[in-house]
Amino acid sequence: MLREQSRDDRPDCSLQSDIWPSDPVLELQPMKRPNYPQANLFNLCRSRDFCSIALSSIVVLILALSLSGCPRILSPLVTPRYLFTSSLFPRKMSYQQELLVAQLAVQRAAILTQKVFYEKTKGTLSKDDFSPVTKGDFGAQALIIQAIRANFPQDEVVGEEDADSLRENDALRSEMWNLVKDIKLTDAESDKVIGGPFKNETEMLDALDGGKSPGGPKGRIWALDPIDGTKGFLRGGQYAVCLGLIEDGDVKVGVIGCPNLPLDDSAPLSAEIGQSGAAGTETGVLFSAVKGQGATSRPLSDGAVREGKAISMRPVTDITKACFCEGVEAGHSAQDDNAEVARRLGINSPSVRLDSQAKYCSIARGAGDIYLRLPVRADYEEKIWDHAAGDLIVREAGGEVTDITGNRLDFTKGRKLSANRGVVAAPKSIFEQVINAVRAVYAAKASI
Repeated sequence: MLREQSRDDRPDCSLQSDIWPSDPVLELQPMKRPNYPQANLFNLCRSRDFCSIALSSIVVLILALSLSGCPRILSPLVTPRYLFTSSLFPRKMSYQQELLVAQLAVQRAAILTQKVFYEKTKGTLSKDDFSPVTKGDFGAQALIIQAIRANFPQDEVVGEEDADSLRENDALRSEMWNLVKDIKLTDAESDKVIGGPFKNETEMLDALDGGKSPGGPKGRIWALDPIDGTKGFLRGGQYAVCLGLIEDGDVKVGVIGCPNLPLDDSAPLSAEIGQSGAAGTETGVLFSAVKGQGATSRPLSDGAVREGKAISMRPVTDITKACFCEGVEAGHSAQDDNAEVARRLGINSPSVRLDSQAKYCSIARGAGDIYLRLPVRADYEEKIWDHAAGDLIVREAGGEVTDITGNRLDFTKGRKLSANRGVVAAPKSIFEQVINAVRAVYAAKASI
């Protein structure tokens, strides 16, 4: 039980009179306040400066709430790009609008390509280099460029196709228009974000012709391959819809849709993977990456973008157990040289041959480990649209991507990788072993 402390109980302290009051009951003496001039609140509120500051604060608060919570309030006045990238209220993560637009654009294009994939007649033409092009290539490119123009009208596009042959082929143009005009995402809001349907054939052809940028070292340039792996597409195997944003020569965003890859990241890699092409099977994956933010995979959707998960390359401790993949077509990759690299690394299992940038995606999610695309000719130059998106996705998943000399892929030279020869991709843990084996193979060839 607390008791009142008597004077005798108090400690002997020379400063006792300052600590203890003279009576048993604590008496608080009022403090003497400094003689500051008294502010008149009424007069303060009436002052012009105060009113100006208060009004400005209210305006800034309203603007902040509008931009952060309801960006569409300002949409009639501000273009979509700047709604997402306001310098006053920056997003925590960069390139999020670009990522969303690219994902939705690739998903919508994949709806079209899969529709053509299951048709018996794919409207095939042959280009000057004898590579095939289908109405799926034309339609997918038109849809994706439309999405880019709707959101980033100042950006350039390096695309693989153009509308010249369609303008000369009335039957194919009409067939493609009948296909494209009905393609849309099932989520109306998502479809609206990427421009909605084309109004007429002329608008479709103009969009298709929007991929003629020469590329180069400056500016924002989208590298687009509407159907990467057209021969795989025609034979019922792997293909990919690929889109990458290159800014001042640096790949910032990469998105790849692989309609025939299995959803399961752990599914074993094989040449027959996804070749059944049966509707309703668990296939269709959307891969994406933003520089510095990692790589993800998610189910390929026909509506809004679905939830994704982070992916990473498989940790390889024994390189002899590594799985490497290469292209199906011998005209695209020196398969004998690939085999010699594998032999020098002690890899005895046969390579897995897949078409398209599905190879980049497969090693990025750990289904494979090494991707080799060694040049078939000394003068062969890779196209930037065949590698931009895959290069970023692999590097963001923990891998390295270089040419056969160990130099990073250079996307500043225009439409081609003219400063590079071949492509080598592998996890960082074994990359030095792989690139050294590649160098040894080419050194041996040079000495013959």
